[in-house]
Amino acid sequence: MSHPADPGRAEADDAELEALRQCLSIGDAAAGLTSPNPPVGAVVLDASGRVVGGGATQPPGGPHAEVVALIQSGTSAVGGTLVSSLEPCAHHGRTGPCTDVIAAAGITRVVFGAADPNPIAAGGAAALRSRGIDVVEDQLPDEIRRSAVGRWLAATEFGRPHVTWKYACTLDGRVAAADGSSRWITSEPARADVHRLRAGLDAVLVGSGTVLTDDPQLTVRDEAGKLALRQPTRFVFDRRGRVPANALVRDTCAPTTVWDGDLRAGLSALYDMGARAVLLEGGPTLAAAFLRADCVDRVVGYLAPALLGAGPTVVGDLEIPDIGQALRLDMEDVTLIGTDVRVTAVLRAARPAQPAAAGH
Repeated sequence: MSHPADPGRAEADDAELEALRQCLSIGDAAAGLTSPNPPVGAVVLDASGRVVGGGATQPPGGPHAEVVALIQSGTSAVGGTLVSSLEPCAHHGRTGPCTDVIAAAGITRVVFGAADPNPIAAGGAAALRSRGIDVVEDQLPDEIRRSAVGRWLAATEFGRPHVTWKYACTLDGRVAAADGSSRWITSEPARADVHRLRAGLDAVLVGSGTVLTDDPQLTVRDEAGKLALRQPTRFVFDRRGRVPANALVRDTCAPTTVWDGDLRAGLSALYDMGARAVLLEGGPTLAAAFLRADCVDRVVGYLAPALLGAGPTVVGDLEIPDIGQALRLDMEDVTLIGTDVRVTAVLRAARPAQPAAAGH
């Protein structure tokens, strides 16, 4: 049970931590809808520790998660605790400071997961304490890192979008047969899972080779095959101008950018467009280029119970001379999806660029 009226209690209790986990789930469900703002979730506990409100940050220009949760909780927020996945903002942007709304609602305690690294929006904890509100910060760091708001935090630190590399292959690591055929390596449930993965990200990245070989549409569809209302940007790396005018990625089902510059400049352009988390779906050559550039943060691989023995492999030459220099990853999840196995892992040592301001 929460005791928000107890000032000086510097640790979150079990009810507050459970509320923070709920915030992360709420934020994950909003992923892909809030950029360049972070996908934040917030929950309000009344003075007895009961959940009385919750919500996610709305699309840019709309209220932040804290405001949504406080509106829902109404007068039940008085003397209560606000829990948020990210430090409440203390600045005037498209909306006013969340700290003002929190104080006006009669909240006496705030618990949040991670500090806001954006220098424009930061300072919420200090602003709340200056009003006599008890603040507990930096909670559940590992769970924050694995969440949608964690990907936003990484993008802000790196000054480029967080990159998830997704691929599908056979158990012997082939992404296509020797004749180039690749549809379909994985099962229908795995392919449906990819659509859910795309839906939570801001852009889908491929190279011109993938467009020429497979002519993918790269859209998000529901289980009935209907186009989702919100589509991520399709971003095609095409330095040689090879993408034909009639390629499916040029249709009107989703926005498309065909990029004729280099990899890092393309990621910078995506960041400037508001993208904070993107999905790399290109072939072995583009995947290798991203890995060599230290621009892959997370890997989601779908492994089908099949063997080919020949054909292109998952990734091209990484210029690694010996096993001691292998890129190492930390496993986050292994799940059976239909007849396939989905493996999620994170790179151990992606190197940050200059920190960049962002939109919260």
